[in-house]
Amino acid sequence: MTAQTGPAGPPRTPASPNPSPIRVLVADDQAMVRGSFRVLVDHTPGMTAVGEAADGTEAVELARREQPDVVLMDIRMPGLDGIEATRRISADSATSGVRVLILTTFDLDEYVYASLRAGAAGFLLKDTPPSEVLNAITVIAAGDSLLAPSVTRRLIAEFTRRPEPGRPPGRTLDGVTDRELEVLTLIARGLSNTELAEHLHLSLATVKTHIGRLLAKLRARDRAQLVIVAYETGLAGTDRPAP
Repeated sequence: MTAQTGPAGPPRTPASPNPSPIRVLVADDQAMVRGSFRVLVDHTPGMTAVGEAADGTEAVELARREQPDVVLMDIRMPGLDGIEATRRISADSATSGVRVLILTTFDLDEYVYASLRAGAAGFLLKDTPPSEVLNAITVIAAGDSLLAPSVTRRLIAEFTRRPEPGRPPGRTLDGVTDRELEVLTLIARGLSNTELAEHLHLSLATVKTHIGRLLAKLRARDRAQLVIVAYETGLAGTDRPAP
């Protein structure tokens, strides 16, 4: 006698836990701007806004309390500005894992370099389309940096015309190979990994290996800091053509 079995149910698949949403703090002195970004973030699956700050001091305090993944940081705010707020967030061991995305406008270009030196992971213009803002948040939350290529090239041209006088280089390029210098020069000129691979006729994996070695040799946290090294050592300000 054989046992009777009921109809087979649907195949069971292991449940995959939903990833934690990207936590975003918005810092801007204009309530309408803060509200717009908050609505944008809160209506995007996989993201959530954890607070709003009207000035740099409040941004630092909320970053410590809320531990966001990303801070959307305006530069010009009353009291403590966005550059100093970024510096404090990056330097504090309690918030060193918080990533800062600077929001700027064309007439604030001269502040972007200082923002990156302060520890910002990247920057965008305030008139950037919402989809690109959301992409930037995702990229930066994943630990990468975002330097919009077209804006990066514009900034480099500006800083090449107006180099900051008397700044001693904070780091040297000792130990960097010729190929790595090529990669660093092109990073500083705003090329993405894909553009680097095409320009140098390398695979993406090889490009990423070179970037990883540059990060280690130059004690840089991310791609944004590689651009800073290129400025500080004079590599980005040279008149030589791109490799």
